[in-house]
Amino acid sequence: MSVKQLIFRNLKKNIKNYYLYVFALIFSVALYFAFVTLQYDPAMNETKDSIKGAAAIKAASVLLVAIVSIFLLYANNIFIKRRSKEIGLFQLIGMTKSKIFNILTAENFILYFGSLVIGIFIGFSVSRLILMILFKVTGVDAIASLHFSSKALIQTVVVFLIIYLFIMLMNYVFIKRQSILSLFRVVSSTEGKVKKMSWFEIIIGIIGLISIISGYYISSKLFSGDFVTMTELFGAMIFILGSVIIGTYLFYKGSVSFIFNVIRKKKDGYLNINQVLSLSSIMFRMKSNALLLTIITTVSALAIGLLSLSYISYYSAEKSAENSVPAHFSLTNVDDAKKFEEVLEAKGIDYSEKRTDVLQVNANVKQIMETNLKELNFDPNIMTLPVVSDKAVKDVDLSADETLFTGYNDMLQKFMSLKDSGQIELKGQKETISQKYTGLEQEFILPYNFTNGGLPVAIVDETIFQRLKNDLNLEIQKESTLYIGINIKNEANISKANDIFQEMTFSENSTNFSRLEMSNNQKQNMGLVMFIVGFLGLTFLITSGCILYFKQMGEGEEEKPNYTILRKLGFTQGDLLKGIQAKQLFSFGIPLVVGLFHSYFAVQSGWFLFGTEVWTPMIIVMVIYTGLYSIFGILSVLYYKKVIKEAL
Repeated sequence: MSVKQLIFRNLKKNIKNYYLYVFALIFSVALYFAFVTLQYDPAMNETKDSIKGAAAIKAASVLLVAIVSIFLLYANNIFIKRRSKEIGLFQLIGMTKSKIFNILTAENFILYFGSLVIGIFIGFSVSRLILMILFKVTGVDAIASLHFSSKALIQTVVVFLIIYLFIMLMNYVFIKRQSILSLFRVVSSTEGKVKKMSWFEIIIGIIGLISIISGYYISSKLFSGDFVTMTELFGAMIFILGSVIIGTYLFYKGSVSFIFNVIRKKKDGYLNINQVLSLSSIMFRMKSNALLLTIITTVSALAIGLLSLSYISYYSAEKSAENSVPAHFSLTNVDDAKKFEEVLEAKGIDYSEKRTDVLQVNANVKQIMETNLKELNFDPNIMTLPVVSDKAVKDVDLSADETLFTGYNDMLQKFMSLKDSGQIELKGQKETISQKYTGLEQEFILPYNFTNGGLPVAIVDETIFQRLKNDLNLEIQKESTLYIGINIKNEANISKANDIFQEMTFSENSTNFSRLEMSNNQKQNMGLVMFIVGFLGLTFLITSGCILYFKQMGEGEEEKPNYTILRKLGFTQGDLLKGIQAKQLFSFGIPLVVGLFHSYFAVQSGWFLFGTEVWTPMIIVMVIYTGLYSIFGILSVLYYKKVIKEAL
């Protein structure tokens, strides 16, 4: 057999065995080329005033290269070790190490650059689709056209050529360092097996579980008022990060074996074939893969968490805009409002107007505060609140000694929670009025420019409002004390009215907002983040799933003699396959479940900083991620089915 025939036979075998590696390589190249094409696409320049498209895509492409590089180098490390016996046989028949390296280089060159060409072609083909997705999620009104960029082509080729050179360097170092004898022992030495659990492993397993649980507990208390200074808050975040990551490593290093060992002890060592193929295998293998599984779990949790938070913000854009701007359009200048209304009337757009007088009043709310605000350098004795009359609020009628709060946002509720009742004081320039606090409503009745960073609005009786108005502290008043809210009666005309609003020129000293424009801006900004995080998360999911799949391939080949023995003992293919299915459920399910728990507690600790709705966006992201991740577990089961079939 000639060297050329040997190369092509090995190439055919590698493609057959490592088709997922080829798929992941093609996918990575396609996605990177599409991202770089977007970076140089002229259509992105049209959106530069609304989204920082090119800069964000450039940053994403750098992260994409990092993910792909780590995957390719790690996968190559698995493959070169798996072919160690083959390399040893080549040396036994008289081939030099340089000759073997040249053969591997030729194989990798054909496989790698063949995938590169296919990936670039696919990336170019789908670049317009990806651009359309970007414009869709960001709400940008621009035309997405198919655009080929020579700069993107050169950049892609250079980047993946550098990665290829690193792969070849890794192969060269591996071949040079190994002796013939060591090459036949590489695979068996890389997978450590534990025959008996030591007390040390039991202890680190328990510590791992305690570390993860303590990290979860602190994260649930992060913004509940227990940590009131920036030093305490930063320290708590560092503790959560450290305890969860270290706990995850110790969990794989000892906790999994400890838990399964307890199960095995309860059965007094009498395990059926399913438990032998699943529990025992997981016990003895997860320890050696602890670092890899920790990285996969941590990055998976990061991807799920970031995508959930960005989707929460995107999903909540309309509700957040409604809370910030209660009416469709908010104005503070009478002349500006009149000018806008005249144009609406000229265009035949029906509207309604509501005017509300707003006062800024210092309040003493110490008795109704559940949080100690002194640590936050915030004095509850002097909190400046917007105050309106109950006549300006529908379905609210208060007595002269009552005050109702409304419109307290989720973030401030976490930092400065309020009691259900108590006494407060409203302070004018000369007079202090004692009031009975009657509770907090969720409805937002003023735009955020009146609320001093999201503080609640105090609603008082008309007589109290007039007393405060006649005793104003002018130093704390806003430029305008009048809120003019304009609502469009027919929702079909809101977009048209918004276009008119954006084209108008208003007074310099006025503050004007459009709810639709605010919602669109949030969707544009968070849509871009969601787009980038989504594709990066998808890339990591595919690469990490492939790595776990390659690990299962190696374990399947290593355990093939065991399957042969079990088949000869009378166990059917179905008997063995049930145990394998349970094994894959643990192998892929444990990192997935732990990653989902990590992301859940991370999202729950700070979702209110990003939006108003948490469950629906978070569940959607987790379900999609779980579904895609499960594909690799199914592929592993199919591969084991093939191995079991060939075992006899």
